Amino acid sequence: MWWDALLDPFRGKAVTIPPMDGAFRPNTLLETAETFAEAAHPEALLVHEGRLLVASGADLVAFPLEGGAPTPLHRFETPISALAAFPDGGLAVALVAGEVRILGGRFDGRVVTEVAGRRIHAPTALATAGEGVLYIADGSARFSADDWQSDLMAHGASGAVLRLDLVEGDGRIVADGLAWPAGLLVEPDRSLIVSEASRHRLVRITGDGRSKPQPVLANLPGYPARLTRAAGGGAWLALMAPRNRLVELVLSERAYREDMMAGIARDLWIAPQMSSGNSFLEPLQCGGVVTMGVRKPWAPGRSYGLIARLDDRFRPVSSLHSRADGRRHGIKDMAEIGGVLFAASRGGNAVLEIETGAA
Repeated sequence: MWWDALLDPFRGKAVTIPPMDGAFRPNTLLETAETFAEAAHPEALLVHEGRLLVASGADLVAFPLEGGAPTPLHRFETPISALAAFPDGGLAVALVAGEVRILGGRFDGRVVTEVAGRRIHAPTALATAGEGVLYIADGSARFSADDWQSDLMAHGASGAVLRLDLVEGDGRIVADGLAWPAGLLVEPDRSLIVSEASRHRLVRITGDGRSKPQPVLANLPGYPARLTRAAGGGAWLALMAPRNRLVELVLSERAYREDMMAGIARDLWIAPQMSSGNSFLEPLQCGGVVTMGVRKPWAPGRSYGLIARLDDRFRPVSSLHSRADGRRHGIKDMAEIGGVLFAASRGGNAVLEIETGAA
């Protein structure tokens, strides 16, 4: 309530995060999943014309769904940050440089760098709706698409969702003031479900931008990324990193946070990461110390692997995990086809293959 802000300086305030329980009860389904393909820091997945497209750095690669040798499709000048497909087979490819390129189809060769007067700065997710309508999640007006941690530590809330009609040339900002929108899902009524990573929640916005974002799922135990439709109804949600009490404490300490950002390399910050355990210089939390070469699976982690299955009302019903002692962390995107869920583990440098009946 409003009076909490007045009373907290006198009574104190606990740093709490939701537990991994209920639908988020830990398991090892991600850690033990089959490796479909090895890829360096896979960022985005898309099933397209019978193949699985994987964005790995600046490379766009196509893998046959039945297995076999991959086919390089395109190498860009900067890393790819998101993918989407149009009904006519054209591809929308977002780049960390702050632009969206169209490959193939009716709009082949189009390059989008601005919508409704807003310069695209951090394209984190794409979605299409019918012929020529493209939605773009612009994570921040300050940081690039590969620098979410900086935006989180700076308490950024300059993200937006943009709508562009490539046929009419009409563009609009349908939502702004968002804290790193990282996933988009178009609903049958043309509303959008948006994963707002830094506020660890999902919100619904109208496609025309005439109403404020309405929360549909809040207080998640991790930072949500991409959303994709589930074949049996509902959706899959990737959570790219876990929430952590130490990180929550640092987020409340402005001076400490600013000193850390100014003087320490980003991958050594007390901040969520796509992978961890790679350097003895990483910050440690009591309970996360490796003893006799073993890291406890329940240790407080800087990285984690997590996918949630949501029902038609976007309530969690089950989940897949790679725990603190695992390596399949930093799940950024998913794609489902034929009873198989493919997942991009950025921290694990792999594309995973999971039978949806086991999820």
